[in-house]
Amino acid sequence: MVERPLLSPQNVSESPLTIWVVFSDDTDIRMLKILRKGFRHCFIMMQQDQRWILIDPRADKTDIRVLPHPVHFNFPRYFTQQGKIVVKAPTFITPRKIAPLSPFSCVETVKRVLGVHKRFLITPYRLYRYLLKSQSKG
Repeated sequence: MVERPLLSPQNVSESPLTIWVVFSDDTDIRMLKILRKGFRHCFIMMQQDQRWILIDPRADKTDIRVLPHPVHFNFPRYFTQQGKIVVKAPTFITPRKIAPLSPFSCVETVKRVLGVHKRFLITPYRLYRYLLKSQSKG
């Protein structure tokens, strides 16, 4: 019997991955106060296989956690009630090429997770507008 590597495509879950991008005003970095109110930071919430996963890129580190909340807990609604803007991410067809080089930021992290290769999406608000436009295209 041939053993497959742990990350073999045959071992990857078949359940769908749902991704939400959360936009917020939360920042400890004074320089980011120039950005549009409500769009000074962004992060990702994902749901797959009865798990919630958080990817929150910060200035000092990127926080990645599997959250201990039940699958029926509605994080998008929770964050909306906290005054944050939540957008369900559409599925993108990622080009099979190196993504454009860009400084590390919360926006760049979200773009990399989603597979977005748009060079001039550099602020959370521009990313938000792009996601809305992509949703309307279907």
